[in-house]
Amino acid sequence: MDLADLLTKIKGHLPPEKLKLVEEAYHFAARCHDGQLRASGEPYFEHPLHAALFLADLQLDATSIAAALLHDVTEDCGIPLTELEERFGPEVSKLVDGTTKLSKLEERTTKFEPRDNGAREEAKEQARNIRKMLVAMAEDIRVVLIKMADRLHNMNTLKALPPDKRIQIARETLDIYAPLAHRLGMSQLEWQLEDLAFRYLQPEKYREFAHLVATNRKSREKYIAQISRILKEELKKTGITADVTGRPKHIYSIYEKAQRYASQGKDFQQIYDLFALRVLVDEVKDCYSALGVVHTLWPPVPGQFDDYIANSRETMYQSLHTTVMCLGGTPLEIQIRTHEMHYAAEYGVAAHWRYKEGIKEDPRFEERITWLRQLLEWQKEMVEAEDFLESVKTDIFQDQVFVYTPKGEVKEMPSGSTPIDFAYRIHTDIGHRCIGAKVNGKLISLDYQLHNGDTVEIVASKTKRGPSLDWLNPHLSYVQTAHAREKIKQWFRKQERSENIQRGRELLGKEFKRLSISVQEEELAHLFKYDSVDEFLASLGSGGITIHQIANKLTVQEDPQATLQAPPTQKLSPAGVEVLGVGNLLTHLAQCCNPLPGDDIVGFITRTQGITIHKSACTNVLHQKERERIVQVNWGSTKQGYPVRICIQAWDRVGLLRDITTVVSAEKVNIGGITSINHEDGTVSEYLTLHTTGIEQLSRLLSKLERVRNVFSVTRTTLTAPSQKPG
Repeated sequence: MDLADLLTKIKGHLPPEKLKLVEEAYHFAARCHDGQLRASGEPYFEHPLHAALFLADLQLDATSIAAALLHDVTEDCGIPLTELEERFGPEVSKLVDGTTKLSKLEERTTKFEPRDNGAREEAKEQARNIRKMLVAMAEDIRVVLIKMADRLHNMNTLKALPPDKRIQIARETLDIYAPLAHRLGMSQLEWQLEDLAFRYLQPEKYREFAHLVATNRKSREKYIAQISRILKEELKKTGITADVTGRPKHIYSIYEKAQRYASQGKDFQQIYDLFALRVLVDEVKDCYSALGVVHTLWPPVPGQFDDYIANSRETMYQSLHTTVMCLGGTPLEIQIRTHEMHYAAEYGVAAHWRYKEGIKEDPRFEERITWLRQLLEWQKEMVEAEDFLESVKTDIFQDQVFVYTPKGEVKEMPSGSTPIDFAYRIHTDIGHRCIGAKVNGKLISLDYQLHNGDTVEIVASKTKRGPSLDWLNPHLSYVQTAHAREKIKQWFRKQERSENIQRGRELLGKEFKRLSISVQEEELAHLFKYDSVDEFLASLGSGGITIHQIANKLTVQEDPQATLQAPPTQKLSPAGVEVLGVGNLLTHLAQCCNPLPGDDIVGFITRTQGITIHKSACTNVLHQKERERIVQVNWGSTKQGYPVRICIQAWDRVGLLRDITTVVSAEKVNIGGITSINHEDGTVSEYLTLHTTGIEQLSRLLSKLERVRNVFSVTRTTLTAPSQKPG
């Protein structure tokens, strides 16, 4: 690729007088980077040239393409911005400066949880970097388009970097850049970034799915060619001129679909739309005429039609989608759109940018980035860096749903949002006073997930009140957006400190009683890096930390330091327990106290059965006189099911047990046994023996069981359930 290739790409959409700026930028950048090599061994200038070629494909202006050619000369060649401004003008200089300031994002592969001041500072720096990108995008979208072009070429040459660096950049691409491309409607770029990241993050899976796709490609292409020929002939008969082509699926999307199919018990061979069909026509009316032809030829699959022309997506995407039962009884997805819609679908916001020659303002573009400016307003109110990072992932990088207010106003919400999220999106005070909601005129629960087209009416208390702390419990799914969570936390932070401490102590006591565990408040405060118990309880009472996080902490993870310092005789036993200072002995869990990962435990050396694992507070251990037979043990990292008995007390009704077992099954917890005890006062005690992975899963399950209708108490018990009295 050279200057001639670049000029060929841009001559079609740029006037001749604009070509000179691109030529000058090309020659200047080539001189600046002369002699520099990339890690791959190729000349460094190949990188900015490929970025410029990508922007040329997007049909961007000469200023953007010149800035792409020059985007590394200040940082890598020491050229001052003032020189760029003198040579190429203030606009090019500003774009180069904006691109340079977008520091590399280092998104963690796991949920961030600061453990010390250094880590917290790293999170703040990470948040600042993401803010820079979003602010730059709000000011001038071209800055981020240049950054996207830069990232695409880096991903295409990632093989030259060390393995750890490849994984870091690939993870960052999948977590930040690909979702951002999706949010901007740039599907072509999104797919390329996802496939490239997938290749380095899961190379074995990538090769597996690439092979599966290639294996059946010939037969699929032959089938698609046959269908295309039939459809094109029928369209021609009705006077519709159309381009009919196969639409290949990218490898990462096939992998994701295979994952969904596997969860439904289906296999790869049942994925029929590896190649779908795309029909491009000249006018909107031709889209609907073509749809009629398609449905005349082949019967449509019920419930598989979407009109994104009349109801365009949040990315400005427009198309008709239908799935029909085609030749051989094979379901086939067909997309129908105009050529203009297709260009917008491929390049998204880049197809509607405000700087395109001859267009001063594009209302659709302005509408498209309203979400961004709104987010930047919200982030000013956020105290913690981690909260802002979460808002980026939940409130931006998720699919959206469109819902209506009772007055018919459209509100864009992240997918999975609830009525409480909607209430806080309308106004903070409405959220605080929310006591119920109606969707499409019917009262629904506050954990209902909103769908496209829902009309939502918030039932608000007339008196001043505050939110419920339960809304922050992730097990209960009341709140999904970071914006609503932050508003709720702010309300609790404003309450009296003494009230928060008392509320925190009550929450902790309730959870410990429910889980039948005992942990000192001082230990938990230390575990969460708080200087005092009161600070810890105040944070718990104000929603700064949640019961879910405490349960997660109590599920002990293997400590690398402990592993290094442990005696060489340490061994992971079949029960998932590490026995310290003792050889390879059989272990089993005591039935008297049924310990779970997260419980404090000790081992007792028996005379014939190896080591029995008890809870530290088990009375059988506390009253043991032969203390020398008690050994130190830790939970290992093995994932397995541990038996635990719980007691559910409820007002009896038809379907109660069915609803309970449905909740347990949804959490993928096995039920080992059930005993029901009916009482004369109309209540029932259900004793369930469950096999859980530990305290965290048990805590989540108990929270959900408490919400089953008529249930008023759910606790862990170590007692054997009484036998059912004969009636």
